Amino acid sequence: MNAAIVRNTVDNGSFNQAASLPFELRLLDFQTAIHDIYDFFYDVNTHLLSKGLQRLDDMLRPAIMSGMVSDMLTASLARHSRTLTENHYHNGHPDLIVQGRYPNNVVKAGTDGVEIKTTRKAGGAVDTHGAREQWMCVFVYRVDTKSEPARDRAPMTFTEVYLGRVGLDDFRRNPRGELGTRTATLHKEGIRRFRESWVYRLG
Repeated sequence: MNAAIVRNTVDNGSFNQAASLPFELRLLDFQTAIHDIYDFFYDVNTHLLSKGLQRLDDMLRPAIMSGMVSDMLTASLARHSRTLTENHYHNGHPDLIVQGRYPNNVVKAGTDGVEIKTTRKAGGAVDTHGAREQWMCVFVYRVDTKSEPARDRAPMTFTEVYLGRVGLDDFRRNPRGELGTRTATLHKEGIRRFRESWVYRLG
């Protein structure tokens, strides 16, 4: 019954062997984190489809899925990294911080660590809650929502990963609506420089 379910795999040849990574991060950490997410979706979707239910990819709204995948990547990178751990401050910044740098590994707004973002937008442009000096890591993924029958859809796939240092001058401030939250996005030159710091890109 589950023959159509595919366990996704990481394309090890798509990693940038020349990538300069901060905080003792290794390409292996990213490879393993992506594998963790793929294994999770395979296990969960296998179970859901065996019950005649939708895949998790089809159940979740894009914003909810993006938040969940971000949290999972943060937790996985924290497990595999040599120096980074999760920031235990609720909605604290950055998501990953240097182990032992802040009391109890809790900081509302720190400087030593990596902020994790996910998006379905190719190229890695994401909205942030504000412009700031930071190490930012963006995982780009795609979800097959169109193939039919739905049980034959391709598994969620990471297509790009970027990790670079960005500064205040790399952002443009986005207009805020009456009920909206102010956000900032890397401007044209900022995103161009950020994309030079690619870690993983599928061909």
